[in-house]
Amino acid sequence: RAIMSTQEQGQAQPSRAPGEEPEAGSGYEAVVPHWFYCKVTDSRERWIPFSTQDSERLEEAHGSGRDREDLVVPTSGGRYDVHLRKRQRMAVYWEEEVSEVRRCTWFYKGDKDNKYIPYSETFSEELEEAYRIAVTLDEWKKKLESPSREVIILHNPKLMVHYHPVATSDDWVSTPTEQGRPRTVKRGVENIAAEIPNGEPLQIDHLVFVVHGIGPACDIRFRSIVQCVNDFRNVSLSMLQAHFRKAQEQQQIGRVEFLPVNWHSSLHSTGVDVDLERITLPSINRLRHFINDTILDVFFYNSSTYCQTIVDTVASEMNRLYQLFLQRNPLFTGGVSIAGHSLGSLILFDLLTNQKAAPEEDEHSEEGSRTTSSNRGIEEVKEILKKLELSEYCDVFEKEKMDRQALFLCTEKNLKEMGIPLGPRMKILHYLSSKREIQVCLLNDLYSTDPSRSCQYRDVGLGQVSANYPQLNYKPTIFFAFGSPIGMFLTVRGVKRIDPNYSLPTCKGFFNIFHPFDPVAYRIEPMIVPDVEFEPMLLPHHKGRKRMHLELKEGLTRMSVDLKNNLLGSLRVAWQSFTRAPLPAVEAATADAEVEAEPGAEKQPDTKAEEAPPAVKEEPPLINVGRLNGGNRIDYVLQEKPIESFNEYLFALQGHLCYWESEDTVLLVLKEIYQTQGITLDQPLPGSQ
Repeated sequence: RAIMSTQEQGQAQPSRAPGEEPEAGSGYEAVVPHWFYCKVTDSRERWIPFSTQDSERLEEAHGSGRDREDLVVPTSGGRYDVHLRKRQRMAVYWEEEVSEVRRCTWFYKGDKDNKYIPYSETFSEELEEAYRIAVTLDEWKKKLESPSREVIILHNPKLMVHYHPVATSDDWVSTPTEQGRPRTVKRGVENIAAEIPNGEPLQIDHLVFVVHGIGPACDIRFRSIVQCVNDFRNVSLSMLQAHFRKAQEQQQIGRVEFLPVNWHSSLHSTGVDVDLERITLPSINRLRHFINDTILDVFFYNSSTYCQTIVDTVASEMNRLYQLFLQRNPLFTGGVSIAGHSLGSLILFDLLTNQKAAPEEDEHSEEGSRTTSSNRGIEEVKEILKKLELSEYCDVFEKEKMDRQALFLCTEKNLKEMGIPLGPRMKILHYLSSKREIQVCLLNDLYSTDPSRSCQYRDVGLGQVSANYPQLNYKPTIFFAFGSPIGMFLTVRGVKRIDPNYSLPTCKGFFNIFHPFDPVAYRIEPMIVPDVEFEPMLLPHHKGRKRMHLELKEGLTRMSVDLKNNLLGSLRVAWQSFTRAPLPAVEAATADAEVEAEPGAEKQPDTKAEEAPPAVKEEPPLINVGRLNGGNRIDYVLQEKPIESFNEYLFALQGHLCYWESEDTVLLVLKEIYQTQGITLDQPLPGSQ
């Protein structure tokens, strides 16, 4: 099987262009083909054109005669392969139905949605030959019959129609109405008003894995994670053209690739759906089925059995996609980031908190304190074993360098591998399970470098479901959470505060992005700085200003503050004048002074009133939100649309599912990713960090 190289893709040119190959003595010009693929949705076929770039590559491969081999042409940015000989389009990174591919030149208008449908390649060649003869000889009214007995009549170059076959006694399906209605026939893709994208840049600067939340559907239209990530990617391409034009023109950047990670299908293929079906009540069937398929995913994640399945699936799928991506893009040198929506963000957060950073790369620890901490942890384990009357196994735990933190991460399988017999094993496991929930500083050494510090912080790993969290094959650059319940889950698990010095072991960036009406989203920053009340960062609008209704709301707020300050100032002056009682002995002597002082006294409140509005307009003071995002702000809130501000409850569900098509969200993701490469927006957006 041959695969076109990147160089071949870049050099691919269309074999024919409009106006090329005219025949001598005639006005005939060969039609320019365009390649399409067939998408089947709910048993309805829809023919979608390849991008101009992909169509040219396919035509180049077809024109070279190499389609007789099993030639594979990468399309859609390398996410789909077209097997030219089989005329099939196959997804590379995820499972999807194989699509039929067709080299299209002639089209007819469909019955239902007025979309143009391409004829088969063989019949298109017959139509083209008949058209060539008609143009050359100037003889029209040509009548052709397709293999399915459909009749096409070429009246003139601008009028060509398609008729259904005439009904016979055997053809009882056809009706007179269908037979009598002709359909328009068009030659060439330029005549059917198809929206043909130009294509994507070949250069990939960064890779982002996107993990979905509960259920198989990810948005209000019940679309899959693949479709939603496709939207997210398309928005990113338009944002790159709008806000990174200079960098694109200087060929500094290409694009960011987004790949979906699906764990729902693996979880529900374990047979749990059959077990649930067996115990589900028959009433309100659709609602119960919806709950079983979506809401229960939260409970599955809090079950040690199914949590292990979920984290294994997410980690192994991201590792598989990463290796496959590198195989297909051997010249890729960019970074990798991860993004999660809803429950998917919590899964990623738990995975990231359990990643192991190389000791030499842990910039927050020193060799001496690490050794002291390790020795102290081993001594604590010996004390525990002594309490359980298992002192004879101290040497085994010391040999395995088992400290308190490692002990609480142990599973029965680990203890068995260490050679601990069944009886002592059960004692240790019982002790761990009884202490795990009430342990105040469990896994404290993971982020604390001060042994003398009081245990005022609970570790972010506290209360996590007991699971063996797999390791990723790469270190993510940034973690993006969309509509995330991480803050709520940490609180429910018993984590009241996050240590400001804590950071994810292998990921230095963390952004918590949410819609103001999202019922599932929670903040992170108040868990780091609980004593200070401050608003999340307002995401700037992608067009460079706040939405009009928000500006109006702020203007009215400022106006009311000004009026309040002026009114209070006037009342204060009146009260002071009313309560002041000058002494009679000095009244005459100070009369002139009072006349001069009175205007000053009146102006003083006015001055204060005038100083108040600037205080409202002042930039908020810089807030230290810890090291979780490298010292930068973590919580970012989207601006609601004007229609959404009328009723928060009405748009709550949409607020949780809006991120896939949100230009503001995509722009923040691109801005932060390219900022790590030293590339900034063409024009900084107001209010951006």
